[in-house]
Amino acid sequence: MVQKLFSERSLGTVVLSNSVVMAPMTRCRAIGNIPNALIAEYYGQRATAGLIITEGTSPSVNGTGYARIPGIYTKEQVEGWKLTTKAVHDKGGRIFVQLMHSGRISHPLNLVEGTEILAPSAVQPAGEMYTDAQGMQPFPVPKAMTAEDIRKAKQEFVQAAKNALEAGFDGVELHAANGYLIEQFLALNTNLRTDEYGGSDENRSRFLVEVVQEVVVAIGKDRVGVRLSPYGNASDIVTYSEEQAEYFAGKLSEAGIAYIHLADHSSMGAPEVKPSVVKKIRNAFKGTLIRCGGYDGHRAEQDLESGVADLIAFGRPFVANPDLVERLKTGAELKQPDFNTFYTADEKGFTDYPTLATKGVMQ
Repeated sequence: MVQKLFSERSLGTVVLSNSVVMAPMTRCRAIGNIPNALIAEYYGQRATAGLIITEGTSPSVNGTGYARIPGIYTKEQVEGWKLTTKAVHDKGGRIFVQLMHSGRISHPLNLVEGTEILAPSAVQPAGEMYTDAQGMQPFPVPKAMTAEDIRKAKQEFVQAAKNALEAGFDGVELHAANGYLIEQFLALNTNLRTDEYGGSDENRSRFLVEVVQEVVVAIGKDRVGVRLSPYGNASDIVTYSEEQAEYFAGKLSEAGIAYIHLADHSSMGAPEVKPSVVKKIRNAFKGTLIRCGGYDGHRAEQDLESGVADLIAFGRPFVANPDLVERLKTGAELKQPDFNTFYTADEKGFTDYPTLATKGVMQ
């Protein structure tokens, strides 16, 4: 019997060579926020995945909250990303860019002069964030977005999506997870607004829904996905209700987008994504469902066979195993990543992991 994990499938109008997705992972190698040849090499090494979703990439100068994360809002960044899309396409792979506006999860030392840290409401995040200039620093209080800020942010997502196609990406994933701007609108503790973007489930979902709708108009529904992380609890986010998730999943289905990417961070200490919310999202959304979180090959195949997922995303296993698809297929041992080099600036722990074929010997 042919395993579903390694069978060709369609995602909208894009044909994938298998059902393995490389999940987005922050790697902090974009010096000056510009994607470079090293990043292209990294993704090219992993192009046997049916679909690659890039690390979080800022749609605007205000959204670049972390040190050395890439953007896609300048001509230079678009040109830089062309190196990556070519490297992946030359090996037969498919790649979406994840558009991530960090919102309140930011620090002035990680931004260029004249930018603002924006959020739905002026609610300071707990804890600290790393800066190259001064190490760990407390999060500042963000500026509550005005109606004009919201309009501008939506347009930035639209322009970034257009830039993504110019750069050669097969589509975009809108990051509505992990405590960043879109999820900040969804959550009760970070969205205290009293206008049409706050209060009810429908109002707190409005920013996500409108961004999706406008990006779909700009680049086409088959080129758009959304990532969600209910119960992820990242950056002290209080998760939205199952009823709200069901509501906006239905709106995303109406928009006709290619997929919802559902992340479960329980393997990293967050609460488990309850089967009840997965069922509600699955029933409300008629497109492809990608599941992610602590998978091995056996469980991935089980979930594909049972129909609770259409594609399976792997994160950290792809860090240390560029040829993860081949290792899953053959049952070869998976190498473990070096956690100390996850967010450093050079090739160590990035492009130097061996493959089964390295020098013609088993590694």
